[in-house]
Amino acid sequence: MRPTDSGTRRNASGRNDMTSTIGFIGLGNMGGPMAVNLVKAGHRVLGFDLAETAVSALVEAGGEKAGSVADLAAAADVIVTMLPAGKHVRQIYQGEGGILENAKTGTLLIDSSTIDVDSARVVSSAAAEKDMPMVDAPVSGGVGGATAGTLTFMVGGSEAAFASARPFLDIMGKTIVHAGGAGNGQAAKICNNMILGISMIAVSEAFVLAEKLGLDAQKLYDISSTASGQCWSLTSYCPVPGPLPSSPANRDYQPGFAAAMMLKDLKLAQEASSSAGAATPLGAEAAALYTLFCNSGGDAKDFSGIVNFLRGHD
Repeated sequence: MRPTDSGTRRNASGRNDMTSTIGFIGLGNMGGPMAVNLVKAGHRVLGFDLAETAVSALVEAGGEKAGSVADLAAAADVIVTMLPAGKHVRQIYQGEGGILENAKTGTLLIDSSTIDVDSARVVSSAAAEKDMPMVDAPVSGGVGGATAGTLTFMVGGSEAAFASARPFLDIMGKTIVHAGGAGNGQAAKICNNMILGISMIAVSEAFVLAEKLGLDAQKLYDISSTASGQCWSLTSYCPVPGPLPSSPANRDYQPGFAAAMMLKDLKLAQEASSSAGAATPLGAEAAALYTLFCNSGGDAKDFSGIVNFLRGHD
């Protein structure tokens, strides 16, 4: 049963959409709510995760538990993965008992993990040899975006694979951008997050300096948020309490987007820059600072908590 020939459902606009059996592997903080949104859209969702509590949460939301990766792959029309690193993606797709060994020809594969570009391209090539269209589709938007279905997807793969994946990505996200061929979704993600990591350090340094100079944080925010210093790290995720009530700074830096995950992305950017021969000195410095922050106990804090590290706080 392919994504285009299953039963129909009627969406909020009254249009009949096709329903599919979707296998979702990796039901953590991001994958869990993404899978639930696919259930809410009327699809049959089979879930697999090593954490039983994560699978139970999907089942409670109307999904089903898959007994194994092999069972899930054999039953699914579409498979979505959200895994920690490239080695896990390679193993799930190419390993014994994995997806490529057990999925049907024509199964649509969507990997929303954030991994190295080389791994994304290797797995995509292996999928193509099995006649399985695949996209790498990492996300931006955090747990809040995953829950609300407003994620940004940066998608790499062929035009045909992107077109097949688009209806499912539209359920889980708000902004869907085709970045080019296989691996380009990962390239876009690590470039974007390198910008984010660098800019958060810059904004944090500015607030620390303002504090030392006797300039009120709210005054700096009011000025810079409408001046040339304006950026997402300031106006959507202000790293100090007060100016932006929705920011993690007002919740003792509970993530959000954990510093350990930011460090992972900055390291991926450095690996890619080394491989490509690109100069990224600020990216390297950001990776070094987040390494120090994480090693000092900040790894589980939101990445904006680096402001306290820069102050010399614990």
